[in-house]
Amino acid sequence: MPSAPRTGRIQFDTTLRRWFNRNLGLWRSRRQYFFPDDEVLRVDMLLRVETFEDQAESEPRYRFSWWPEKEYDFFDIKPRYVREGTMEATLCGHQLRRSRGYLCGSPTKSQVRQADEHEVVFESHYQEWDIFEYIRLVNQDQFRARTIYSWRDGNLELVETHHEIRVEEAGAPLRGES
Repeated sequence: MPSAPRTGRIQFDTTLRRWFNRNLGLWRSRRQYFFPDDEVLRVDMLLRVETFEDQAESEPRYRFSWWPEKEYDFFDIKPRYVREGTMEATLCGHQLRRSRGYLCGSPTKSQVRQADEHEVVFESHYQEWDIFEYIRLVNQDQFRARTIYSWRDGNLELVETHHEIRVEEAGAPLRGES
């Protein structure tokens, strides 16, 4: 039986890599944001998750792009949130290195824990923020349920629920560098 080719890198958790690849495609994201003053806001976003080609022997890289579908005045009321953008991320074992943070524009790292084959938990700590994000794939990856808890300086500042529906399957992998 031929052995697998040897590389200089250790291949980490292929089940986590498979979970990320199950998220590729275009998603419609219906979001509710709960703030500490009992303010509840809604926004509908589109989120595209893509991967880069030629990753068999490297750490998998992904591109996340988002833009509003229906704003409900969300960005007028909360101008610190980014209306649209792109973020690139690299899966390094059980760590996701992002080109920009969830609540800031600086690069960040998140610890990734897989709860089961359908759900992962991201734990991020940067600046004054501690963020826990739970993402569960549902009904043969047709839906995603996301819940995000964000603490600032030890106080719960934001709770989000996102109900996401797959709109398009994954496209061809992206070519070359970011």
